[in-house]
Amino acid sequence: MASIRGSGSRSGEVVDSRIRTADIPDVRVHFSSRFTIILTCLGSVVGTGNIWRFPRVVANNSQDEGGLVFLMVWVLFLLFWSIPMLLIEYSTGRYTQHGVIDSFRQLMSEKFAWCGGWIMLVNFMIASYYSVVLGWCFYYFIHSCANSLPDNAEDSRRIFREYAEDSYWPVLTHAVAILLAGLSIAKGVRTIEKVSMLLVPCFILLILFTFVWSLTRDHADYGITYLFTPHWESFAEPRVWVDALSQNAFDTGAGMGIMIIYSSYMTRANGSVRYATLLPSLNNLVSLIAGMTVFSTVFSTLIASRPYMTQQQILEILQDSGPGSTGLTFIWIPVLFQTVGTFGRALAIMYFLCLSFAGLTSLISNMEQAAVTFDDFGLPRKFSMPLTVALVYSAGLMSALNINILTNQDFVWGFALVISGMMLQGMVIYYGVSNFRTIVVNDYGLNDWKLPKIWEYVIKFIAPIEAVILIVWWAIDLISDETQPGVDQWYEFGRETFMITIVQWLAVLLIALVPNMLVYWIRHRGTAGEKALLLTSASTSDEFDTTASSNRKSQASQSLEIRM
Repeated sequence: MASIRGSGSRSGEVVDSRIRTADIPDVRVHFSSRFTIILTCLGSVVGTGNIWRFPRVVANNSQDEGGLVFLMVWVLFLLFWSIPMLLIEYSTGRYTQHGVIDSFRQLMSEKFAWCGGWIMLVNFMIASYYSVVLGWCFYYFIHSCANSLPDNAEDSRRIFREYAEDSYWPVLTHAVAILLAGLSIAKGVRTIEKVSMLLVPCFILLILFTFVWSLTRDHADYGITYLFTPHWESFAEPRVWVDALSQNAFDTGAGMGIMIIYSSYMTRANGSVRYATLLPSLNNLVSLIAGMTVFSTVFSTLIASRPYMTQQQILEILQDSGPGSTGLTFIWIPVLFQTVGTFGRALAIMYFLCLSFAGLTSLISNMEQAAVTFDDFGLPRKFSMPLTVALVYSAGLMSALNINILTNQDFVWGFALVISGMMLQGMVIYYGVSNFRTIVVNDYGLNDWKLPKIWEYVIKFIAPIEAVILIVWWAIDLISDETQPGVDQWYEFGRETFMITIVQWLAVLLIALVPNMLVYWIRHRGTAGEKALLLTSASTSDEFDTTASSNRKSQASQSLEIRM
């Protein structure tokens, strides 16, 4: 077996680059077909982030003239962040056939397993509040089926407030979301495939139907024109760049480690380069379609029902974040659909059903990552699944009970994906970027596109520079922000402040780092003791041999003198 030292590895540390699944019996369950790979991976990333989060983020980063600049930056980060990161994830999982933590252990070393722990925990925290939002989607689907739609924003806000803030229903709907996702991962990839085969085509058809309907509306062109009109000064806004990257990572799942899990169910014949290029592009196309649907619907409906409204007033409705950033989806969409008449209620039902299906397939992938982590530590799936369900439910309980906590969690962990992306870059640089491209991607894959050398420069230079600049920019922007309610100084705690983010990041970092360092120290302390004992024994043996040899020489000399 050949071993190659990664260009980033330290002297004396050899990174094994050949002893992998290619050299051991294949015992891991794999996807049953390429079609199920596409549906499952697409379902994992197309979720409420595309349909609920993306239009809101676009609106909040759009000026009076339009939102094209944000879309341009968003596409730029797709090419130079999300796709390169997902190439790492798809190739790593396919190669190691293990979860995130074990993949870092294999491609780096045992002492860097905490990096995988960070990625897993960030994804876990996202899943804990994401399931609460999914519960909202379930509730609104049922509410739309059983009740008439509100005809004004005040009534719509009252409906949301009575459900999300003045009752314990979110605790129940949060539990329903977690249980459905838990049942879907009960038997690993086999049940995940079946659920994805059912849900993904359904919500794709629903998205396409509402998209086509929205374009046929009178005045829909006003919304599309606004969306694709540039406001060039927006390039100088730090928030545009930060939100474009974090939304892209949230959209595509880049940095979450989810694709390391799903690609571990792939074989060498499944092209990691092909999937990592096409699927995030298709995912972002779905986001763009969702954005066009919302903008055309909002503009056409408001212009028809309130012709006196200006473009600025319509934009304010799009930017109305509402409680828990729910304004556009859960406050205004029901009101807008109500103006359509009877068919509007059917549209609302389809819209929230689509959100529910898309959100469920994404939550399934988030929970599968935690379950696979337990699997890698030797826990059978019949135990890891209920444990994952219990942990995710417990972690999300505060978000279900307090909407301000949910808003905080979305703010904190959305941008943490940038840190996760940097850890993936560090893994590849440690292993050796050229070695990774050649061995893990090109040589290991069969019938796949060849990963070009330019990818090496993106991973070594462009992506790390992007991350560092954006983190610094993000920190300066937050520290200098004086608009936070109840916060006078940057070091004070608030719902969306620099300090609350750093404290939570440090807490998760310590949870990942400390156990890893303790285990590494205990194991290598024992190894060092054994080596010292062996060296002492060898030294004692050598001294004994030397003494015995000297005695034999002395006796021989004395014998010779006697003979003479």
